[in-house]
Amino acid sequence: MPSNTCHPNAPHVKLKAPDWYMSSLMMDRALDAVLRRVKKLDRNHDIPYLAGYSQDGKTIYIDRHLPKSFTFRGRSIDVDRFLILHEEVEKTLIDQLGLHYLHAHQIATRAEEAAVHAQRITWKAYDRFMQKYVKKIGDERLSKVPVDLDLKPYRDYHDYELLQRMEQHLDQKAGYTAKQKAELKSYAAAFREQIRVQRQHEVQGDAAKPEKSAKKTKAATKAAKSSKPSTKRSAPAKRAK
Repeated sequence: MPSNTCHPNAPHVKLKAPDWYMSSLMMDRALDAVLRRVKKLDRNHDIPYLAGYSQDGKTIYIDRHLPKSFTFRGRSIDVDRFLILHEEVEKTLIDQLGLHYLHAHQIATRAEEAAVHAQRITWKAYDRFMQKYVKKIGDERLSKVPVDLDLKPYRDYHDYELLQRMEQHLDQKAGYTAKQKAELKSYAAAFREQIRVQRQHEVQGDAAKPEKSAKKTKAATKAAKSSKPSTKRSAPAKRAK
């Protein structure tokens, strides 16, 4: 149990404030309850966007290069607990309620933000620290990805470039099952097809523009020649209700 947890063994006491008020005490205890349910924490791999989870949800992954703490106004702040909360909430919402990743991610981020504020830390300072260590597409440090990392977030986020890069290293990486390889390749293939169709539509649209423009010009010229000056005043436009 982290040293900064909030009275993990103390009995729960009814709050004096209404239960719909945000309570730092209750947020700390809720976070502690989530942390106790985590079966395994792994900090030995490279994780895109700092943290993730295994396909079965039993392992929470945090990027090996992310420091375990940062200093805020003279205090040392442990960051693992906030990331664990985010990943546990997100995974549960996806697996148990069938939410899309982007929807689950929004709710998990709000929970993470509330936990950060409960420790009297500004979200701006916390996020600024995190952004320094985010590994994105093309990052040379992204070379040791766990074999059972859940790929749904990258698929639902349409992170095609990242999936493509991971696909390139599949055959070089021991431990990937045939099912995992097939899943990752199917995601990458789907994105390739999506991009191909999108580009085809763009090319067809660009090719149709000169033809449409020529037709409009020809029609306008013909109309100008055949039209005569009108002496009638146009009727006033109707007012919108």
